Amino acid sequence: MDTDYRHIKFKDLTEKIIEIFFKVYNKLGYGFLEKVYENAMMIEFKKEGIHAVSQ
Repeated sequence: MDTDYRHIKFKDLTEKIIEIFFKVYNKLGYGFLEKVYENAMMIEFKKEGIHAVSQ
């Protein structure tokens, strides 16, 4: 699939969030509750200076 991403408004931020997701998932693996992944992503967001609010 060859997708054209030029129309994405926050391309850099989107790429960073996806990168953080894969970092967290690769480190923790499969099988945790959603909250565990959420907490780990919030920690990584803070490290990267990305402001985010937990659900």
